[in-house]
Amino acid sequence: MAGSAIYARSVLAHVATAELSVVRLCSAQRAVSRSLAIGLSWLGNGWIYLALFPFCLVRTGWHAVPVVGVAAVNTAILHWLYPKIKRWISRPRPFRADPRLHPLLPAMDEFSFPSGHSMTITAALVPIVAAFPGALIPSIALWMSIGWARLASAHHYPSDLIAGGALGAAVSYPISSYMLNS
Repeated sequence: MAGSAIYARSVLAHVATAELSVVRLCSAQRAVSRSLAIGLSWLGNGWIYLALFPFCLVRTGWHAVPVVGVAAVNTAILHWLYPKIKRWISRPRPFRADPRLHPLLPAMDEFSFPSGHSMTITAALVPIVAAFPGALIPSIALWMSIGWARLASAHHYPSDLIAGGALGAAVSYPISSYMLNS
């Protein structure tokens, strides 16, 4: 197990150099983009669910209740899982790797890989999109907005977001399929 973590750290260290240029490009320099990045990151800390789930109920009525329940189960599982993976991989955040980058807000934890924001928003959105396919485009837009905010705040690399989304989908899709089709 330790060997695979060392290998993962090595691969991530090699791609970090190229990815830092993307983080620098996305880093929020203007007051408006800084405020937007901070607001979206703050929403991604969990506050988005307080708006997302009631929105589903209003839009689709009581049909959304099991979907919201599955989304909550997925999110809870991934909230339990992602800190363990982060500690195992131990990838420093971009603002720690490049002194020119300044975090826009305090980090919730020390490490960046995978993105917990990306992982948990994916976990919440997978059952919503599975049950309500018309939610696909707004869900992608929301996921990308939160992802940009995490890059702009110098908390994550692009690969952190991709891995977080992939892990979120890999865990939440089977659970969502099983629970919504039972």
